[in-house]
Amino acid sequence: MSYCGELEELVRVDQHIYELGVEIAYTVLWLDGSYAEIPPKIIERAVSEVRNKYRIESLPSVPEVRAYRDFYWRIGIDPTKTRPSSEALVRRVLRGEYPRINALVDAGNVASIETLVPIGIYDLEKAAPPLLLTLSKGGEVFSPLGGREELLPPGLPILVDSRGLVMHLYPHRDSRLTCVLPETRLALVVGGGVPGILRDRVVQAVRRVVEILSEVNWKNCGKIVLKASS
Repeated sequence: MSYCGELEELVRVDQHIYELGVEIAYTVLWLDGSYAEIPPKIIERAVSEVRNKYRIESLPSVPEVRAYRDFYWRIGIDPTKTRPSSEALVRRVLRGEYPRINALVDAGNVASIETLVPIGIYDLEKAAPPLLLTLSKGGEVFSPLGGREELLPPGLPILVDSRGLVMHLYPHRDSRLTCVLPETRLALVVGGGVPGILRDRVVQAVRRVVEILSEVNWKNCGKIVLKASS
């Protein structure tokens, strides 16, 4: 099942999210053939470009980094302690690191460091659509990758499925319950925009994931959905 015919309604956005200036782009990918890692040259080229373009000490002044940091402050997160995911990735690259995980995650990471847009990728076979981007009411259980279960405070942007399972804290932390693994065959790709980030850039980030994964047997219906307030 590709969800292509239902793509528009796959992810819904609460009005309170639009009031924060949040905009998302998303699409669905499915594996059509055998699983394969993405070519190393794609990662090497992206890493080289990042190291030529940025310096750690000047990252906070990059407009895209500044936009996500400002959004974090707005929702009560200190971005000097909890980095926006795209900034955190670039910092790792500049320190000589690059986390190779699997084809899906690697493609998302490449697109994120190239565009500075956070990318989330989720196993749709572990979720129960339709999904909703909304504000936490407080008390929701979140099972983060690499961390213990926690109860969420009210007022955080979250992506939940129809069962109420929290898949993502927008736009920086994913749940281990819907994370992608090498056995994933159906994936949702989400690009997260905030005020100050051009819509075209968010769409570009998702399109880049599609381009990379098309080289290793991942298919897409050719459509990227943008959810924006106007």
